[in-house]
Amino acid sequence: MTMTRPVALVTGVGRTVGIGAGIARQLAASGWDIAFTYWTAYDERMRWGVESGAAQEITEELRGLGAAAVPIEADLVDTAAPERIFDQAERALGNVTALVMCHCESVDSSILDTTVESFDRHFAVNARAIWLLIREFGRRFTGEPGTGRIIALTSDHTVHNLPYGASKGALDRITQAAAHELAHLGITANVINPGPVDTGWMTEEIRASGIRQTPLGRLGTPQDTANLVDFLCSPKGQWINGQLLMSNGGFA
Repeated sequence: MTMTRPVALVTGVGRTVGIGAGIARQLAASGWDIAFTYWTAYDERMRWGVESGAAQEITEELRGLGAAAVPIEADLVDTAAPERIFDQAERALGNVTALVMCHCESVDSSILDTTVESFDRHFAVNARAIWLLIREFGRRFTGEPGTGRIIALTSDHTVHNLPYGASKGALDRITQAAAHELAHLGITANVINPGPVDTGWMTEEIRASGIRQTPLGRLGTPQDTANLVDFLCSPKGQWINGQLLMSNGGFA
């Protein structure tokens, strides 16, 4: 790292309580400038609804931690979105050194009742957009060899969650491939499975089940994931590469 603050692009930072926001805060506190994406229309479709003013609140919080910060609203179903996101991030902050992908499409459905439209949207957001963002990052990366970082968040949830789980499996393979295909650029690429983290989507039944299945007797928090991302993005995390890391408190 140079004396100039490096730039991280974090996707999926639409809610102050989310994992993406927790990661952005931690990286800002560790000396990174932050570009982040969000998509209000997704929250409008989900039962938790839109958190009004969240993007601006997160931006101000990151700036309070000493970071330059820029919010970018983008629908990652749009295949042109990754190029536009990187254009905006670079204009505002400079070249991106770390790409941290926390965005997702997540709508529960099963083998018998998943629609083709939902299946395709999950793969567009959770797999295709991952590829396009990684491709854009690789094309533009100008950092010193060994400084580049790619991190994606995954899940092993599959039963009654067909399109989400299947598309996350594709995400794993795409990200792990980047560890080898972008090796000549000195970029590492890893996947993190954070296990169950309650950011407002859990029912009491799901919450209780998650606690029972975790030896430490609690659910994960956004900060738990942020701590690992922070380490992987630091020089100390350089030797971890091409891995799917379980950071879930021993969740069974």
